[in-house]
Amino acid sequence: MTDQTPPPEPRGVRRLFARTSWPEARFLADVLRTETVGGVLLLLGAVAALIWANSPWGDAYTELGRWVPWSGGEALHLDLDLTAWAADGLLAIFFFVVGLELKREFVAGELRDPRRAALPVVAAIGGMVVPALIYVGVSVAGGGEGVRGWAIPTATDIAFALAVLAVIGAYLPQGLRAFLLTLAVVDDLLAITIIAIFYTDDFSVLPLLGSLVPIALFGLLVQRRRTWWWALIPLALVAWTLVHSSGVHATVAGVLLGFTVPVLAGKGGDGRRPRPGLAEHLEHKWRPISAGFAVPVFAFFAAGVSLRGADLGALVTDPIVLGVVLGLVVGKCVGIVGSTFLLARFTRASLDDDITWSDLLGVSFLAGIGFTVSLLIGELAFGSDGVEGDNVKAAVLAGSLISALLATVVLRKRNKVYRAIALKEQVDLNQDGVPDVYQKPGG
Repeated sequence: MTDQTPPPEPRGVRRLFARTSWPEARFLADVLRTETVGGVLLLLGAVAALIWANSPWGDAYTELGRWVPWSGGEALHLDLDLTAWAADGLLAIFFFVVGLELKREFVAGELRDPRRAALPVVAAIGGMVVPALIYVGVSVAGGGEGVRGWAIPTATDIAFALAVLAVIGAYLPQGLRAFLLTLAVVDDLLAITIIAIFYTDDFSVLPLLGSLVPIALFGLLVQRRRTWWWALIPLALVAWTLVHSSGVHATVAGVLLGFTVPVLAGKGGDGRRPRPGLAEHLEHKWRPISAGFAVPVFAFFAAGVSLRGADLGALVTDPIVLGVVLGLVVGKCVGIVGSTFLLARFTRASLDDDITWSDLLGVSFLAGIGFTVSLLIGELAFGSDGVEGDNVKAAVLAGSLISALLATVVLRKRNKVYRAIALKEQVDLNQDGVPDVYQKPGG
């Protein structure tokens, strides 16, 4: 049996962005395909919302978002309009998939090895702290009224970023793609922590404690490998309802449910490598629903900012807008590149032979695409209506677009270089379907 794990580096040598194992590379390829399609649908949803909101029928778009399908749910705080259902309900599916990703990364992925986990964790923290500081600085200089939105530019939209990467960077090194995915997963973990701690109003402890019962029952069933949809889905809905009633954002329920699912299913046929577990199975089931439906629908209801009659001069000088745009475009770049440079400097590590600092610069711009979670935090901080809410939407859209354009400029140039290399050194497949680069010594 051919070993599919890259050989260890020589003693004393540490590489950043090193190539992952072949099974990890295949899993990454599957994720990229799903998220790329989801990113395109997300973009279509956002564009449709912008066109409708700025058309002569813009009032109909606003009324649709404000429609309350169940007015009798006040006792459980479920008398929500469609915009709130998209943010609180559909995004719980997105964060359930995030919870599965996180569990897998910590148990069987990049984050299981503290040495390999250090880079995306440090980069994610740097990519959140610096944008937050920039936003707070701009806000304080402008009077400090918008400080509560400090977390808006800290998030990275994984679907949007991977969609852009798939279009412009087909030949970029696999280690760079794995870094972006892992960084975004860590980013999501930190973002949901921020939401739970800093954007929870009217907290009630009893419903939150009550939610632990259906979550525990859900966990008991999946640990026993019971995938009865007629039992798991009602338990998940009860857990979501109780978390929502507690005042904690309901998407936290999705993450907690994802954490209960086992990752490994035991040893494979060779007695060594673990077989994929229930987490990967559920991820394959729910990721298309998340990327293909939940996130695009949320984008449709969240991105529809109307610029009809808006004072564009006041908009571009608004501290909230400046803070969000600078945080996403400048803060993400400085935070990720700067933290990676410091990590390399103090640990005496070096970039992998296939990676350059220009590649990292392009990826850091991609991380500035802060669409889904940034819009969610913006709604929690300033509401979905009103001038501040609209300004946040416009700022997130502008910052994400600028980041995507800068990433395109940098990475398209790098992609041409890697394409030329790939054409000269074609990768052959052995009979086992594993590229030689994952098998040869030093590969």
